[in-house]
Amino acid sequence: MESYFSAQNITKRYAHHTALSGVSIEVPRQSIFGLLGPNGAGKTSLIRIINQITGPDEGELFFNGEKLNPRHTEMIGYLPEERGLYKKMKVGEQALYLAQLKGVSRQDALKKLRFWFEKFEIQAWWNKKVEELSKGMQQKVQFIVTIIHDPSLLIFDEPFSGFDPINVNLLKEEILNLRKNGATIIFSTHNMASVEELCDNIALINKSHKILEGSVKAIRKTYKTNTFAIEYNQYTGPLRAILPASYELLDEQQDDDLTKATVRLPAGVSQNELISALLPHIALHSFVEIIPTMNDIFIETVNKATSDSTNSQNALL
Repeated sequence: MESYFSAQNITKRYAHHTALSGVSIEVPRQSIFGLLGPNGAGKTSLIRIINQITGPDEGELFFNGEKLNPRHTEMIGYLPEERGLYKKMKVGEQALYLAQLKGVSRQDALKKLRFWFEKFEIQAWWNKKVEELSKGMQQKVQFIVTIIHDPSLLIFDEPFSGFDPINVNLLKEEILNLRKNGATIIFSTHNMASVEELCDNIALINKSHKILEGSVKAIRKTYKTNTFAIEYNQYTGPLRAILPASYELLDEQQDDDLTKATVRLPAGVSQNELISALLPHIALHSFVEIIPTMNDIFIETVNKATSDSTNSQNALL
């Protein structure tokens, strides 16, 4: 898929710290790209570079086939994790001001803001001061002013912070609609369930290095362990006695009239072989392959990278 934004071998150093070390990412056009990593990994430094708040010490960035330059700023919408609304200013007045700063005419801004305020059901807050709004309400206003100028590249940093589940779903729907209507989105979060639900591709950064990148589907498939969850009843004896010795029985529990078990197969053994071994002895109720979650993959990959780094450092001592 064609890249809309790319960063190539980006390195960023501070006085006593390297925030990014040769990091490259490719963000496909009209996709949602998850920028992931533990706290302090380097995500915020990369986001600041993309927004041209700071510059890289090494490497290049490309926006829609061109080298990133100041002109591209107006094509980017950025919702930072730390919100920046003026507390004493009225909501509508501030939204209108920020929209005009982004090049939207007053007439168009009023029309667009009216649409979004009605959609998010915050019309009644137009003449209220920002400090009178809840955190979630402020977040809605911040989201609106981020997208009001129809940017082609959107960067959302923890966009669901402060939202209740209903409003999280509302915002998710709008993010998906933005992608559907042509936007390319960089999405930074620690919520791996949201990553699975929204993201097409991800990059995982740890201690300034990119340690994983690819499509969410492909990554989860790569981390599969040939493990299956089954539910059954009417079996003729212990499941361990039914299974071939090479099959690993990880768990078996009775739950009301059903028994639940988890079985890991050796490499090269198919799920059909497992089913064939089971069917003569049990009434199979459900059979599901266990696919690792992005949360599991995040923890495993970061821990492995940290362990490998520690071992390398110890080897040099």
